Amino acid sequence: MRSEKEMLELILRVARQNSKIRAVYMNGSRANPNVPRDIFQDYDIGYVVTDTKAFIDDEEWIDCFGERLMMQMPDKMDALRGKDYNFNDNYGWLIQLADGNRLDLHVESISYGVENITKDKLCVILLDKDNFLPEMPDSTDVDYHVRKPTQNDYLCDCNNFWWCLNNVAKGLWREEVPYVMDMINDHIRPHLVNMLSWKIGIETDFSLSVGKSGKYMNRFLSEDLWQRFLRTYSDGQINHIWEATLTMCDLFDEVAIEVADQMGYTYNQIEAGASRSFLDHVRKLPKDAKVIF
Repeated sequence: MRSEKEMLELILRVARQNSKIRAVYMNGSRANPNVPRDIFQDYDIGYVVTDTKAFIDDEEWIDCFGERLMMQMPDKMDALRGKDYNFNDNYGWLIQLADGNRLDLHVESISYGVENITKDKLCVILLDKDNFLPEMPDSTDVDYHVRKPTQNDYLCDCNNFWWCLNNVAKGLWREEVPYVMDMINDHIRPHLVNMLSWKIGIETDFSLSVGKSGKYMNRFLSEDLWQRFLRTYSDGQINHIWEATLTMCDLFDEVAIEVADQMGYTYNQIEAGASRSFLDHVRKLPKDAKVIF
């Protein structure tokens, strides 16, 4: 597996040898000083070029980065599905290389590239042949820090969490496992992650990121809270899903009360209690029930 030094040297060598590539920048996790380095980090690279079409038309030019295991071209796929996309501005290749490295590469027009990097504080300029890119401050993940919620943010997340649980209850009673899993993980879990993130934000003065999907929360939560969060994930057994769901409710309720106290917000305990009561009732509801209550 080529080292970071070798990969960056290759990325820059390709740029220096191609007159159409005028600048190179890197964003993503390798531009983030707060993310631990590991072997699975992608190389998120933008080539700012004079002509994107020349790179798109030459389907073999990316072979210079090495043997590929697989590749995806998301912009091409969007176009094939009939979506409107301006290839003159931006086009990308997601490349899993055979040596283990992954390269997420985009070619961008000069105007698009200049505008794009000014929107991204998590960005490092690697090469600027013409000195046309704006001066960038030190790379920072400040745009990804946990944001302090307003009272309305807080109330809406609480309401969404407790409301969507009635769908979980009926789905479990019907034994519709795929529906239940989607409801839990797509519609309910994000609110639990938000609540835990706000707790972490309060304790750290909203000065850090917990990562995509809260993947770094274990660094900041107590071992007990982290293990309880992990127990909210379940296999496909109905009884296990019930237990994970109730664990999720207990955890959310506890942390939501703490966040409300710390922020000076109001928590709707009546709403939470009613939702939990409905769940407990439906769990005991016979399969041949003709009415809910």
